[in-house]
Amino acid sequence: MPIKVLSSLDAARIQWYHFKAIIVAGMGLFTDAYDLFCIAPVMKMISHVYYHGDSINTAVLSTSYAIALLGTATGQLVFGYLGDRVGRRRVYGLCLVIMIISSFGCGFSVCTTRRSCVMVSLGFFRFILGLGIGGDYPLSATIMSEFANKRTRGAFIAAVFSMQGLGILVSSAVTMAVCVAFKRGGGGGLEEEVVPPEADVAWRLILMIGALPAALTFYWRMLMPETARYTALVENNIVQAAKDMERVMSITDDISDETTTETPPPPPPLPPSYTLFSLRFLRLHGRDLFAASVNWFLVDVVFYTSNLLLSQIFSHYSDIPSSSTAENVYDAAFRVAELGAIIAACSTIPGYWFTVYFIDKIGRVKIQIMGFFFMAVVYLVAGIPYTWYWSKHEQTKKGFMVLYGLVFFFSNFGPNTTTFIIPAELFPARFRSTCHGISGAAGKLGAIVGTVGFLWATKKADDGDDMNKVYPDVNRMRAAFLILGGVCIAGIFVTYFFTKETMGRSLEENEHEQERVNNDESEDEPQNVGRQSSASTLLQTQ
Repeated sequence: MPIKVLSSLDAARIQWYHFKAIIVAGMGLFTDAYDLFCIAPVMKMISHVYYHGDSINTAVLSTSYAIALLGTATGQLVFGYLGDRVGRRRVYGLCLVIMIISSFGCGFSVCTTRRSCVMVSLGFFRFILGLGIGGDYPLSATIMSEFANKRTRGAFIAAVFSMQGLGILVSSAVTMAVCVAFKRGGGGGLEEEVVPPEADVAWRLILMIGALPAALTFYWRMLMPETARYTALVENNIVQAAKDMERVMSITDDISDETTTETPPPPPPLPPSYTLFSLRFLRLHGRDLFAASVNWFLVDVVFYTSNLLLSQIFSHYSDIPSSSTAENVYDAAFRVAELGAIIAACSTIPGYWFTVYFIDKIGRVKIQIMGFFFMAVVYLVAGIPYTWYWSKHEQTKKGFMVLYGLVFFFSNFGPNTTTFIIPAELFPARFRSTCHGISGAAGKLGAIVGTVGFLWATKKADDGDDMNKVYPDVNRMRAAFLILGGVCIAGIFVTYFFTKETMGRSLEENEHEQERVNNDESEDEPQNVGRQSSASTLLQTQ
């Protein structure tokens, strides 16, 4: 017998609490995007303050990127697991506290004179920040999927993820505002050779401001009840699940018999007897976990590498080398942030909201295949004649930049968003957060491969003053584009052959579909064995 409160959630109309949950759950993704996109201009400022305008050593730069991503992957695994063992709500608040404290910690990185001390301190706090952000990934997706109705569940989860777009835009706006304010107010930094002492405060302020939106939602996050699906299916407490949902949502169906102890509700279905990574789990859900993890790995290789390629490509267009000292500290950071704002407004944010609108009309699988396909087309079209684009007039260069901007549009109107949604819909309630965390951690490993691999692949050989300067060498950039195009093609095949569609079905239907298929196969096996035995006997008789 189905549990009424869960059926009522699947059929519930869209209401205010859904939008409140989107904002509260999306703040972790906001902080993630803010940190990811503000670190590029911050590293520009650090290179001027502590490296006298020279490029930061490739080993130091790649480590600074990788350590935050490693923290995120660790947080996804640890807090994803805890979300299934302890409860979504309890772990959710802890992740937010970690993000707030570590964001301020990044700004208070110790030392103001020794650059090695500053980078080690910054790396430590960014790792801790990554832990909090990583934990927020599986919990935000799981909580939103378990609160949403089945008709618009994909749009709600995509809306949570779209908070990343707002984080990118706010990150760029804050960076530009801080740079302008310090440049005008400090009266320094106007000379190319001079780095004012206030610049050491500016980059710290940029990092700390990112904690404020998350801190403002802490109160509302603590007021969120545990999800009904966790309470009913994992804790086996249907009465409490019904009471929690009646307190925050208007549910049209009559669930009064589940909110009172006088008339006992029907007992919840017993949880499956198998454990995580048991043979039965792998037989039922191994294919889904493989597809979710591999697709997330592939898209993050592309997404994070594309962001690093961006500044290199556009520095060529602006005729200011990415490692140039021919601009002051504030202008250097402002230029990088301005580029991020343009891409966010023109490509990234529209891509997110196209997904929000179409995800429950077209389906997850089709959008993911479409995104991978058009990203592959862009990389191949841009990579094969790469030299031609930059040897022609300005209009050709502008056309190339528009073409490259489509990568970010189809990444977000495609696999970057769908890989966040699908793992939150496929797995049983008692494994849902864990499996989402595993998939996301695989993605962050792909991000490490993309960022560190790109930085070292484009590291210029030791030839005097140019040592360790990352640059857009034509042949290497063409190779990078072609490799990324190949990664996207691999994503198409993995999605087509291994990823299941989850649109329009309840979480319980998605969970039990594979069990029914497996049971049907098991029932067929004795019949097949019988047929084979009969055939063997007949042959022997003959």
